[in-house]
Amino acid sequence: MDCFYAAIEMRDNPTLAGIPLAVGGTADRRGVITTCNYEARAYGIHSAMATAYAMRLCPHLTLVPVRMAYYKSVSKQIRAIFDRYTDRVEPLSLDEAYLDVSDSSLFGGSATRIAADIRRAIEAELGLTASAGVAPNKFLAKICSDENKPNGQRVVTPAEIDDFVRRLPLGKIPGVGRVTVERLARLGLQTCDDVRVFGETELTRHFGRGGATIYRRSWGIDERPLVTNWVRKSQSVERTFAVDVESIADAQSILLQLIDELQLRLAQQADRRIRNQQVKLKFADFRSTTIERSSQRLSPQLFADLLPLAWARGDGQQIRLLGIGVSFVDISDDPANHQLKLFANE
Repeated sequence: MDCFYAAIEMRDNPTLAGIPLAVGGTADRRGVITTCNYEARAYGIHSAMATAYAMRLCPHLTLVPVRMAYYKSVSKQIRAIFDRYTDRVEPLSLDEAYLDVSDSSLFGGSATRIAADIRRAIEAELGLTASAGVAPNKFLAKICSDENKPNGQRVVTPAEIDDFVRRLPLGKIPGVGRVTVERLARLGLQTCDDVRVFGETELTRHFGRGGATIYRRSWGIDERPLVTNWVRKSQSVERTFAVDVESIADAQSILLQLIDELQLRLAQQADRRIRNQQVKLKFADFRSTTIERSSQRLSPQLFADLLPLAWARGDGQQIRLLGIGVSFVDISDDPANHQLKLFANE
């Protein structure tokens, strides 16, 4: 979807269209931008930016609060449209998904025409625009979906893969962030073509398994299947403070409230076994730290023990965010889900 949350707000209130608009928390409560429209992006504003900084970049920015429950309801409407075309859908977020239409007979099996009709249906029925990437695998489709935004689509056929990927900047590869791009640049690597010449062995020596993945992507290779049955791997709660928390005693008091909230959320995951617990802090200088320990059951005392250890990493700084969470045992690794052998020699 194109600037999904902002697009919904502009659809519902046309007076917001054509002006710099952002959806997010207020500056006085240390809010961040969740998303913004293209007029706001022209000022350098982007998601996850502090609202206070966004307002400095664009003093006449219009800010509206997040209506997450409403956005989720619209996302379900979009998903219902997807389901008309294929049952092989892998959601990435509320506003993005992979669709495998390999076996579809619609439009003569043309993925290009299917993508165009999905976009037509979304605009006609919901008054929102979407952009699409059409390609033989997830990696290429993801990149193509950003090529002609907003309200466009890009197709890469099997015959076009080599030329398309060869000139691709490495920062375009999903998962290759700013730090990795800088490390690659220090090795003289800017494009996928550079990586091909550099070689998989050398890339793996510098970046481990991630290097092997980057090398495969530089040839347009991505054999990952769609994941249509998603299972939650973790559960967490966190709180950002309007005023920095100065003492660990105050943080411990807030921790008790977060534990209560986490326990309520875990009650909906009663069949899942816990693997570990984590405490996350964000300090006044925006540095973050997370500390975790193995645990087979939820232990409030373990959270209380981990908090001072995480706090010590801040070198005396106050904290602006406190979060706690658990990771679950992978369902495939949980002995409770393994079928028992009928005979001893099986």
